[in-house]
Amino acid sequence: MMPAHETYDVIVIGAGAGGMTAAAVAAAEGLRVLVIEKTAFVGGTTAWSGGMVWIPANAKMKEAGLSDSITDAVQYLSSTVPEPANAGLRAAFLARGPEAIAYLEANTEVRLQPVKVYPDYYPERLGATSGGRVLEPVAFNGTRLGQAFARLRAPLPEFTLFGGMMVNRLDIPHLRRIGKSLRSTLRAARLVSQYAFQRLRSPRGTTLHLGNALAARLYASLLARQVEFLFSVDVEDLSMQGDRVGGVVIRHGSRDRSIAARRGVVIATGGFSHDAILRKRFFPAAAGFVSATNASGTGDGLRLAATAGAALNTDATSPAYWVPASLFRRGDGSRGVFPHTVTDRAKPGVIAINAAGRRFVNEALSYHEFVLAMLRDGNGEPDRPFYLICDRAFLWAYGLGRIKPYTRNVRRYVASGELVEAADVAQLAAKVGIKPSVLTATIANYNEGAREGRDPEFGRGSTVYQRHLGDAAHKPNPCVAPVVSAPFFAMRIHPADLGTAIGMKVDAQARVLREDGTPIAGLYACGNDMGSIMNGNYPGPGITLGPALTFGYIAGRHLAEKAAVAIGTAAASSSV
Repeated sequence: MMPAHETYDVIVIGAGAGGMTAAAVAAAEGLRVLVIEKTAFVGGTTAWSGGMVWIPANAKMKEAGLSDSITDAVQYLSSTVPEPANAGLRAAFLARGPEAIAYLEANTEVRLQPVKVYPDYYPERLGATSGGRVLEPVAFNGTRLGQAFARLRAPLPEFTLFGGMMVNRLDIPHLRRIGKSLRSTLRAARLVSQYAFQRLRSPRGTTLHLGNALAARLYASLLARQVEFLFSVDVEDLSMQGDRVGGVVIRHGSRDRSIAARRGVVIATGGFSHDAILRKRFFPAAAGFVSATNASGTGDGLRLAATAGAALNTDATSPAYWVPASLFRRGDGSRGVFPHTVTDRAKPGVIAINAAGRRFVNEALSYHEFVLAMLRDGNGEPDRPFYLICDRAFLWAYGLGRIKPYTRNVRRYVASGELVEAADVAQLAAKVGIKPSVLTATIANYNEGAREGRDPEFGRGSTVYQRHLGDAAHKPNPCVAPVVSAPFFAMRIHPADLGTAIGMKVDAQARVLREDGTPIAGLYACGNDMGSIMNGNYPGPGITLGPALTFGYIAGRHLAEKAAVAIGTAAASSSV
């Protein structure tokens, strides 16, 4: 399918959250917009994500009775993102983030709600909040997309139930209390019956939550504004008009075709998580090659921008945002990557060990900090093994990785090698290649304090963030319980990324910059193609999507302002 026009006002490359936001804003401002997506689906990694959007001092916090201020946010970021690099961009983000959310809610289908209790990742730092800075998408009815629903990237199957039912954050505690609480049992029955009815008409559930709901809302916004899409199309090059970007060159069959952009091109292709050359250049050797992102993020945007003279922002404390991940094979033979974000590590009764059989980290730290500890412990070795260790009681109550709670038969996971099972700790150690006496001593040492809810070695459960991720019903420490009930289990975890932090240098208008700091006319970037304003630090949930939406909005508004100026200039000239 070819575009309906030879010329557009704006061309957006990439249909993730940042790109679709830029397109939605430009379209809402009356511009003709084309979105080019290299895959057959919209949503990118956003469609798989939790959909959290970090926006300090947003208006919805105040509506919910929660206090925050830009001053507090600046204070918090000054300690969690101490590097001076990108300070101007962080200031722009804080100033315009609330504005972006208000605009999107007034002019698009995007609807967000505050997560009242979700602490920043370093709650002991000055300026931190215990909730409200995080916004989550309001559930969306996928049937509103009509036939276009098939173009929305499906969530990861490991995060759905019954082959396609999504559940939101508030449903999970009720699902864990089925049979124990009448209210929870009735709620679960309603969810399942709704899903069963939806499956009569759709290949998956149509009540969308999390990042899938955010992607769907942005997509619906673009469809409502008649934004055009090109799917499964690669952009070969940028068209230059002197030193200005004037459009793109796409490959159609065996021929190249140029499409002009009067106002500009927005690059939002998702970073370079799956490009082996760039990973080797920027990532530490111990990181290996595991990514929890969509496979389409292969650095296309960075290579395109380089032809126009774009500079890379490599001044980052970490080149990526990290998460521990377990690997497995799905029934169709495809490799699965399960990101261990919040479902298991902080729960009571599991520990993480290194290749020597010793604990090396507070398991309830943020996933980013957890992997930083893995990388330090890995000492440059690209395939150094790490494991999560738990017992029968933990696996039943909380699950592990993609293994859901209350799974009666884990034989298929054991048979595939994803899960290692043993009758005692010594046997488990031998099966994973660890000296039995070391692992036995590690668990005995941990259990000594854990019986009283203490973790003298790492202080697990010592902050409100850690306790939030634990099990509130477990006393006295929601994050700590002994590992004692045979059989025992091990699951190997790997350092993985959730997205790249190194990207193009941009200014406060999202314009891509050259090495000398001057903007490249007609070229914008947002999302993971834009260098991280957090410099590879991870202050709180949603610190990638928050800036993606904000700078997508900024790009769309700036492109519209350029159009308004051009129209005004033309009108003035004609009246002379």
